[in-house]
Amino acid sequence: MSDTIFGLPSHVLVVHAAVVLLPLSALGAVIMGFSRRFSVRFGPVVVAVAAVGTVAALASRISGEEFAERVGNPEEHAEAGSVLPFIAAGFLIAVVLLWLLDRRGARDLGTQIVAVIVIIAALVVTGWTIRTGHSGAEASWKAIVENTQPGG
Repeated sequence: MSDTIFGLPSHVLVVHAAVVLLPLSALGAVIMGFSRRFSVRFGPVVVAVAAVGTVAALASRISGEEFAERVGNPEEHAEAGSVLPFIAAGFLIAVVLLWLLDRRGARDLGTQIVAVIVIIAALVVTGWTIRTGHSGAEASWKAIVENTQPGG
């Protein structure tokens, strides 16, 4: 993977896909957890968005490692970013499982347990995405904001 796209750091560009798509798919997953009907009808869309978000998290990790070679390694952000693809993959697996179970028919106890796991996984992936993104933004912008005045 190239570390730049059109002269800009690829990490800064690709990370936005993960930051948008993972929480968006998490919202859909929470609704799936509460509604079998929604799960059956919109599950494929939620799964697709979660899958693209997971790939984006992995691409962000790879591009972040390349970017760190240029600008240094913000430790907290790098650690959080290293874990995010794994959390996203676990979330994706849970969402796929719930969708497949819901397609079979009415929710039994096992499917209800999977629905609860999906809701928890959605909260975790959203929280970890926010943590990762916030630590990266803080590493990039905190010193600049603290040392400049608005409007000048």
